[in-house]
Amino acid sequence: MVAVRKRKAVRSTAETSSPDGLKEGVLQQDPPRFHFDLWFCLTLQNWILDFGRPIVMIVLPLEWFPLNKPSAGDYFHMAYNVITPFLMLKLVERSPRPLPRSAVYLCIITFVMGASIHLVGDSINHRLILSGYQLHLSVRENPIIKDLQPASLIDSFELLYYYDEHLGHLMWYLVTEGQITELFLLTFAAMLVTGGVQRRKGLALDSNGLFLLCSFALTLLLVGVWVVFLWSDPVLRKKYPGLLYVPEPWSYYTLHIKTEH
Repeated sequence: MVAVRKRKAVRSTAETSSPDGLKEGVLQQDPPRFHFDLWFCLTLQNWILDFGRPIVMIVLPLEWFPLNKPSAGDYFHMAYNVITPFLMLKLVERSPRPLPRSAVYLCIITFVMGASIHLVGDSINHRLILSGYQLHLSVRENPIIKDLQPASLIDSFELLYYYDEHLGHLMWYLVTEGQITELFLLTFAAMLVTGGVQRRKGLALDSNGLFLLCSFALTLLLVGVWVVFLWSDPVLRKKYPGLLYVPEPWSYYTLHIKTEH
C-alpha cells in the first residue's frame, strides 16, 4: 500500500510538472470586465441625487414644506447617503486584489459620517435662506446674524457652518464645496503617478481604471470652466480668498439667481 501510494504521488507530480499538466492545474484568470452596472448606477445616482438635489429644491421650494420637516432635497440627500456607500462596497467586492477590510470599513464609515453631517447642516442652512440668510456672505456678515442676542449665538452658527461646509465636506470628499479642491487635485495626481509607474512596469489600466481616470479628468475640466466663469466676481472673490478659488454653487444661487426673483 505504501509503494502504491508513492507511485501515485510520483505520477501526480509528473503530471502537474509537465507542460500539459501545468496548463490543466493552473487556473486561468478571467480578463477584467467593465463593471457597467455599478458605474452606471453610481453615475446616475450622483447626477440625480447629488447634482440634481439643488435643482429639485428650486423646482419644489422650501416654502412648500413645513420648516420643521425634511424637504424634497433632504430626502434626495438621505437616499444618496444610503445608495452611494452600498455601491462603493459592491465595487470593492469586485476588486481583483483583496483590500484590507479595516481600511475599507474606515473609509465607508468616514464617508457616511461626513455625508450625514452635511445633510443636517445643509438642511438648516437652506431654511435660513427663507429668513434672509445669504450664502455668499460669511456668517458674521449676514444681516440676520449681526443682530442676534445674545451674541454668543453667532458662535453657534459659525460652528454649524464649520460642520457643514468644512468638516462634513472634507469627510465626504466633495470638490466644488467646502473648498477642499486640494484633496481632489492630490488624489488625481496620485492616480496619474501610479498609472505612470505601472506603465513602466509593463502594466496598463483596465477599462475600470480608465473610466475612473477619465471621470476625474472630466470633473477637473468642468470645475475649471466654473472657475473661469466666475473668475471676476468681486463678491465671491471676497467670500473665497483661499489659494484655490472655487465658489460654491449655493453661494452663486443666493447672489445671482435668488435676488433676481
